Amino acid sequence: MNIIKGVITLLFLVLVVVAVLFIDFTYKTFSYHQREVRADAIVVLAGGKGRVDEGVRLFRQGKGHWLFFIGVDPTVRRSDLYRPRPGDPPASGVILEKASRNTLENAVYGRDVIMERNVRSILLITSRYHMKRASILLRNALPKDVAIYPYPVDTANLKEAWWSHRSSFHLLFGEFYKYCMFRAFFLLAPGELRRDLG
Repeated sequence: MNIIKGVITLLFLVLVVVAVLFIDFTYKTFSYHQREVRADAIVVLAGGKGRVDEGVRLFRQGKGHWLFFIGVDPTVRRSDLYRPRPGDPPASGVILEKASRNTLENAVYGRDVIMERNVRSILLITSRYHMKRASILLRNALPKDVAIYPYPVDTANLKEAWWSHRSSFHLLFGEFYKYCMFRAFFLLAPGELRRDLG
């Protein structure tokens, strides 16, 4: 009987810890703000609604010398995403990375094309719910001295009152789970994604 009570107590404590960590995760997710700082490059993780448009807007405003679209479909051309207007930065500053298919590959393949241009600071654009996972992966893929400025894009499928919106809860909890897995991985294998940087 004492063993059963011990197991129940342990499970309860685990649930409390998970709940606290999840609430902290959601609080920090909604704490990100759009900061239109000037960086060497604007990095857009393709796939989410509004990310491309926001990246192009900031590039046109001169918020970055380079504009990287990471995880672009192989059939997409540069002119599909960016067509300079009079006074706009030239299209030669727009780089498409087409090999990656998920966030981990975004970080690895994205790192390679970013570092080819000697970038020291990036404005990272992705959906708000995706920002913490994308940030931890890029932070562990890029050299430590590369500054990362998060720039979240809000989407209709994530409501601020997530506790009363079923799909928002599922979306956040799924991201929380993936984030925790990568966080644990980097605690056990720090520098793993940087090992071939030299």
